[in-house]
Amino acid sequence: MLIIAEIGQNHNGDMDIARKLILAAKEKGADIAKFQLYDVDKIFTPDFEWYKEAKDAQLTKDQIFELADVCAKIGIEFSASVFDLERFDWTEELGMKRYKIASRSIYEKDLINTIASTGKDMIVSLGMYKEKGFPQIDTSGKVDYLYCVAKYPTMPNDLGFLNVDFNDYSGFSDHTIGITASLVAIARGARIIEKHFTLDKQMHGPDHSGSMDPMELEELVSYARNIEKILYH
Repeated sequence: MLIIAEIGQNHNGDMDIARKLILAAKEKGADIAKFQLYDVDKIFTPDFEWYKEAKDAQLTKDQIFELADVCAKIGIEFSASVFDLERFDWTEELGMKRYKIASRSIYEKDLINTIASTGKDMIVSLGMYKEKGFPQIDTSGKVDYLYCVAKYPTMPNDLGFLNVDFNDYSGFSDHTIGITASLVAIARGARIIEKHFTLDKQMHGPDHSGSMDPMELEELVSYARNIEKILYH
């Protein structure tokens, strides 16, 4: 079972908060501390509701290397969604183990093909994928597809879990409020859970209210590990 604490933009551009989030993710048992690496002006226009917040949370190359070093020192995997080839080059330079393809990048063929050419494992969210079945990615690495609903936050009645087979999907990228949906996904066979992670849901920003806090992460990890013992050992 792989539990991904999606820090994303929840550091709000504050490196001290980013470091605290990594430490909390490790302390509460997450396997991966994950960030989002982007050039805000390539994905949003200034009239976007959260443009300023996204701009403030845009990480530099030096900051990425610093955060990856923090992860390495405490023993949690650093990972990231990269949204352009420049940032892909940065993560290759620091030796990132595996890649996450965000829902919004699912049709970015140049980016996906370049990542696939490394042969590294990929985790791919399909929240914005409109075709039947799964995209065909030509790579020697493992590709895990995550079920995802691209609504922020996702309401429980929008999940459609009855039509989701977690023998096909490797896991679930959860944008609901709370962790109930993640717990249900694990019980139904999801082996990867990705969920936004914050120190405080009351902080300002687009993702905090729908994120899990450290106590919820601890509960999620405990549940996942117990399910592992029951089903996979």
